[in-house]
Amino acid sequence: MKISEVLAVPARAGFFADDQAAILGGAKRDGAAYLGAPVTPGFRSVRQAGEAVSVLLLLDDGQVAHGDCAAVQYSGVGGRDAVFDAKRAVEVIIDQVAPLLAGSELTDFRSMAAAIDGLVVDGHRLHTAIRYGVTQALLDAVARARGVTMAEVVRDEYQTGAEILPVPMFVQSGDDRYDNVDKMILKRADVLPHGLINNVDAKLGSDGQLLVTYLTWVRNRVLALRDSEDYAPVLHLDVYSTIGVAFDNDVERVADYLVSLGKVAVPFRLRVEHAIDGGSRDGQIAVSSALRAAIRARGSDVQIVVDEWCNTLEDIRLFVSAGAADVIHVKTPDLGGVNNTIEALLLVARGGLLAYCGGTCNETDRSAQVSANIAMACAASQVLAKPGMGVDEGMMIVGNEMTRVAALVAARSARMVRDL
Repeated sequence: MKISEVLAVPARAGFFADDQAAILGGAKRDGAAYLGAPVTPGFRSVRQAGEAVSVLLLLDDGQVAHGDCAAVQYSGVGGRDAVFDAKRAVEVIIDQVAPLLAGSELTDFRSMAAAIDGLVVDGHRLHTAIRYGVTQALLDAVARARGVTMAEVVRDEYQTGAEILPVPMFVQSGDDRYDNVDKMILKRADVLPHGLINNVDAKLGSDGQLLVTYLTWVRNRVLALRDSEDYAPVLHLDVYSTIGVAFDNDVERVADYLVSLGKVAVPFRLRVEHAIDGGSRDGQIAVSSALRAAIRARGSDVQIVVDEWCNTLEDIRLFVSAGAADVIHVKTPDLGGVNNTIEALLLVARGGLLAYCGGTCNETDRSAQVSANIAMACAASQVLAKPGMGVDEGMMIVGNEMTRVAALVAARSARMVRDL
């Protein structure tokens, strides 16, 4: 089977692109918007509508394979590519990518994805979002050519050995940190609430007390609303380095604070993402390693999650080698081609750490579906319910995709057994 034509069309992402530096610097909320001027290059405003591009591969048998280019909510920081420009991306895809793919035979996903992910134009690799979307479409195309799910393509080409089953879903609250938690509990989310703790004064507190109060409420709310005692979600907070800011980046003080949070969370397990920003990849590895060691020295089981400065497959390899976290957030759009996401998830798991197949609220329904297939094929520790911050939509898209894929794979396996 061949690719006969490549189309690229601007699309909507599931949330916004936000200037994290401006928000951390005190940009004030005004309804759904932020006041003030942007700080990070490429932003037109502190908050702007998320952009995406749908890549459509028309196959010579009439089928259409589909992937979506998308970038993270907080672009342009932590070593990431600049904020995504959909109009410019369409031009690049049509001019540079389409001529390479049109007319080509669909062979194996792995080699085709590597070629796109490694493509250099005018001395630079393609924007991570472009590589992300095009390789999604290629994975879908290979799956269609073989008549199987994307998860099966990944499992077989990468020999993951995974049983293709749904994996735990992590659900994020956005700024609606209370009503959305109720939704998560009622729908039995596996990991919650994220919390979007991205400002010291408004959400953490200069001494951390605001977060203590919030975590106490989350813990008590789970106990009050859960339908049975066997529902025990992991509590996962993303704090965007605000704890480090509040405690002067002092690892020992931060460790003491995180241990105290762990006690508040009991009887539930606590994970904290990006507690301190190290300022660079090497700096992040050093500070995260020190923080993890300090927490263990205190006898606590609070888990450290790394995100910023851990953006590429090579970055992840170094974090895993250093044991610089308990959980590695494999932030799918940041890695470019989804072939890198697959390699990263497998690398983390084989290194004895927990592999979180994540991403961002600012993705699309399609990138979420593809991520779900990859998470299942790699037996990830958890997968992000995305896009958006509304809970319902992300849980529906990712959860339903995992359920459907698992059912298809199980039915195909059953038929094979009957035919033997």
